[in-house]
Amino acid sequence: MSLLEQIGNVWRIRDLRRKVLITLGLLAVCRIGVYVPLPGVDVHALGRFFKEAGGTAAGNLLGLVNMFAGGALSKGAIFGLGIMPYISASIIFTLLANVIPSLEALRKEGASGQKKLNQYTRFATVFICLLQGAVLVRGLYSLPGIIPDAIRASGFETFKFMVTSGFLLMVGTMFLMWIGEQVDEHGIGNGISLIIMVNILAVLPSAITELGRGIRTAESQQNAILKVAVLVALFIGVVVAIVYITRGERRIPVQQQKHVRGPKVYGGQKHYLPLRVNQAGVMPIIFAQSLLLIPVLIAGAAASALGGRGGVWGGFFQFLVDSLQGRGLLWVMLFGTLIFFFCYFWTAVMFNPREMSENLQGHGSFIPGIRPGKRTANYLEGIMNRVTMAGSFFLVVIALMPMIVTAALNVRVLARFYGGTSILIVVGVTLDLVRRINDHLEMRRYSGFAAGAGGRRRSRRR
Repeated sequence: MSLLEQIGNVWRIRDLRRKVLITLGLLAVCRIGVYVPLPGVDVHALGRFFKEAGGTAAGNLLGLVNMFAGGALSKGAIFGLGIMPYISASIIFTLLANVIPSLEALRKEGASGQKKLNQYTRFATVFICLLQGAVLVRGLYSLPGIIPDAIRASGFETFKFMVTSGFLLMVGTMFLMWIGEQVDEHGIGNGISLIIMVNILAVLPSAITELGRGIRTAESQQNAILKVAVLVALFIGVVVAIVYITRGERRIPVQQQKHVRGPKVYGGQKHYLPLRVNQAGVMPIIFAQSLLLIPVLIAGAAASALGGRGGVWGGFFQFLVDSLQGRGLLWVMLFGTLIFFFCYFWTAVMFNPREMSENLQGHGSFIPGIRPGKRTANYLEGIMNRVTMAGSFFLVVIALMPMIVTAALNVRVLARFYGGTSILIVVGVTLDLVRRINDHLEMRRYSGFAAGAGGRRRSRRR
């Protein structure tokens, strides 16, 4: 079956077609908000600042936030904070639910407990938005040329600008969170991740345009075309590798106990316990990038304070700034070490071998050759440690891919799409989206995107 016929199957089902159209409409609203600026902000001056700040520690941090916000931060838009405050609140409560007994009990209550955790997450999102909004507005106010002089000259106008801008940034994030929940309820689902994916892909057209401009102005057209061919081949290879690792899992055979009741025997089925290779997802790279910016900022401030005096300490801090900001060998070693650490940390938080062993024993299942209880927990923990090692190596390679592409081909403009958080999020969300659509199609006996040949199956509708 061709791709067009598979897409046609999506539009033949009225309920699925409605979900897809609602999702596309809500995502379009997210992109419209990117072009609604805060009152009193010079958008052109802010855009020039982002271009000039590229490569510095502050520029890298702002660029990371701007990427997840779909370019809204560089435009001074009301969606400047993006959906990341909600993601941060969700991560915080996910970690706390594994540490605080009361939150852990809520998580185990099912739907009612999850509803309360979602409420706590929304309240935490408001506080994070207020904090980040205050920092961002203060940063905008401190930049020369971003805020008109009329606002700076009046204390009341300055106060009104900061309060209004901070409130609008918070409202923008809460509105994005509401859109994500509407996509979950009325659309195709996974709304928050779809918003992040759309924001990342929104920067791609301008990057391709700039790459085309560089090809036209290149001295050697043949070398430029060769670079494009290499970029396309690398992109395909990276996507295939990410799909393979993302869907990769270590299957542990599990045997269900047999129960004899009268003349009949129940149970005894064999199934598998899947352990994902990349259990931590994209979280280790985000944590490592954010944490590695802190020593750069501290060393930069110390080097500026001690630069005029000279001395050993001033030279040492300047060396740290040059090494970490220039992304040399020291930066690569620290970045890779942090990714390994956060891979194991996140896996240890999210994967509880003792709880999994108790669940297997409670359901009357066991791993052949392994005694239930503590030995099963130790066995699962050992396997997960080895699987996490492979996933950590994979994340390190993907995270360093932008730097490798930039150094080898000198194409900084598209390098960020070849590794790190961007391509992992885009590929992961795309795979989940295809799975959800296929589930809807299979429910109505239509062939999905990943189905084999054989044409359309007969629908249940009459």
